[in-house]
This record gives sequence, C-alpha cells and structure tokens, in this order.
Amino acid sequence: MYDRVADLPLHVEDCAFELRERATSSGFDRATTTVVLSGGGETGRGEDVTYTNEAHYALADHAVDLSGEYTLDSFSAVLDDADLWPEPPDEERFYHYRRWAFESAALDLALKQADTSLGAALGREYDPVSFVVSTRLAESEDDDPPTTDRLDALLDVHGELAFKLDPTPDWSDDLLTALAAYDVRVLDLKGLYETEGVEVTVDADFYRRVVDALPDALIEDPNLTDETRPVFDGREDRVTWDVPITGVESVEALPFEPEWLNMKPSRCGTVESVLETVAHCETRGIRLYGGGQFELGVGREHIQALASLCYADAPNDVAPGGYNDPDPSPDVPASPLAPPSDPSGIGVGFGDPDK
Repeated sequence: MYDRVADLPLHVEDCAFELRERATSSGFDRATTTVVLSGGGETGRGEDVTYTNEAHYALADHAVDLSGEYTLDSFSAVLDDADLWPEPPDEERFYHYRRWAFESAALDLALKQADTSLGAALGREYDPVSFVVSTRLAESEDDDPPTTDRLDALLDVHGELAFKLDPTPDWSDDLLTALAAYDVRVLDLKGLYETEGVEVTVDADFYRRVVDALPDALIEDPNLTDETRPVFDGREDRVTWDVPITGVESVEALPFEPEWLNMKPSRCGTVESVLETVAHCETRGIRLYGGGQFELGVGREHIQALASLCYADAPNDVAPGGYNDPDPSPDVPASPLAPPSDPSGIGVGFGDPDK
C-alpha cells in the first residue's frame, strides 16, 4: 500500500500551525494543533493530538522550515531530524502523535498537488462509514454512581446509535444488567495506560463481571496478568488492542494473534507504518476498526477516510466531533457517514452529501 503513495512528488513552500481548543464530554478541555503545509497553490493539513495542552501552546510560536522539493518518502526521511518540539513531550508516545500530524499533512498536500485522492491512489472506493459513539457514563448532579443517562441523551439525538464504553470498577451489577439493553460494541478496559487519571484498576473480578455481562462486546486493552488471564480463556476472539499498536512489529509482539485491533494512525507516526500495518492485518485476516482521540479538526476526517477505505463496516470510534460536545446538537450525522462525493487529498466531507 505504501508503494502506491511513497513516490508522490511534494512541493512545500510554507509550514504554519493552527491551535484549536474545546471542552469535551469527558470533563476536560482539549487542545490540538493543525499542521498546515502549503505549496503550488494547494494546502495539506494534519492534526497533532498530543494530550498536553502546553505542548500545543509552545508549538504555536515555533518555526519549522520544511520548504523544498521532495517525494512523500523523502519528506518523511527529513522529518527524522526535523526540530518539531520546542520542548520534549511529557510522554514518549507524543512523538508519534506530532509526527503523524506532519506526515498526514504532507500526504494530504502531495495528493492534492497530484490532483488525486487517497482512495484513487490506493485503488479503493470510499464507502459509507459505520461508527460507534465513545462516551463515559453520565453521573447525576448528586454524585450518584454512574448511570445510563448519557446514553439515553445520545439516543434522543439519534435512536439507533451503538456505543464504545469505558468500564470502571464502580459499575454495579444492576448497571451492567441495564447496559445489556443498549448496543454496546466495544468495552475499553484501559488496562495498559500509565497516564494518571486515565488508567483503570486491573482486577480479575471486575474484568469477569464486565466480560460476562456484555457477551457480544469486544474487550479492548485488558492488562493480562496471572490473575486476569483466565478471564479470557476461550474468549480470546473478543480481545482487542489499542495502546500497544504502533506498527507491524507491535502486532506480532502481542500475547496471541488477535481477531480485532484498534487502528489509530497517530500511534504509528508515519504514513509508511500506518499503511504497512493495515496491509499486514488484511493479509493475516485481522479485522480493524478506527479509533478517535478527541480530534477537533481535520484529524477526525482523516481517520474517517481511512476507515472508509479499509474497514468501513467495523465498530469505528470515529463519530463526528459533535458527539464529544457536552450537549450534542441534533444536527450531528447518524451512522453510517456518507462518503465524500468528490474527494481530494486524504478525503474530507464525511456525513455531508454536498462535499
């Protein structure tokens, strides 16, 4: 797949940054940076989804000179030594996140300069994109335990939504019983995060209650220990991974070959790694679904485009960004998202039949 785009000519005249910020439904203020590469009368964009807001503020005033004549592949090689960080990031994984912003902006620009789209370059059609809505369960104003209120509010927007949820040990058996009435496709145990405030307790009893209560849901990122591993005996086909997936080698290093994986291109960092990983999984019969990271700009449409071309019917966590608002507008599109009618670059305009 990478060979189809690696030799695209790329002419870069300028590099600029656009800062975005927005409150989210998960209770934090999100900042991201759009990397804007321009040249030859065209503009390519990519989004840095680094989670430390201060890293985006620092980048806004940072100068990166990438002007020149390249192929997409030679531009990627130049990024190996480019000064993309005014200050080192808080976490090693953020290097990949920012790298993907520059790489995807370059891919977007190269495709537009060639007057083509990613789908055309790969020889694939843009298909309607199925998506799930990823959300935490709402808590009442009285600080009662988690409830299904948030799901009900979202279903008032669109009545046939499916969900990706983040279980926590305070989920009661009654709540789990209630959740069986909803279309829950993925349960993210977040057992492999080390970031404070994101990680979830690793506990075999908690895992077993969740896995048993929602037998049709995929189980993402369990922390497999001597105590928790037996929970998944005979249910390995439901286990899927997100945090560890950074390229082909990471897939091969998993404790067993998965049936499913979460594909977040920012975790892979480069266009080459993303496309090689997709191709590897297709060859091995490993099914993929897209993952989101509270993108505020073009990054959301890029993960929708990749899903559209490679895994359109999966439980993609690529819902339009409006679903991340504390109070989603009734105007947000329903699933599946209509593909763009006249795609250019990586492909934008999902859910809008006029684009």
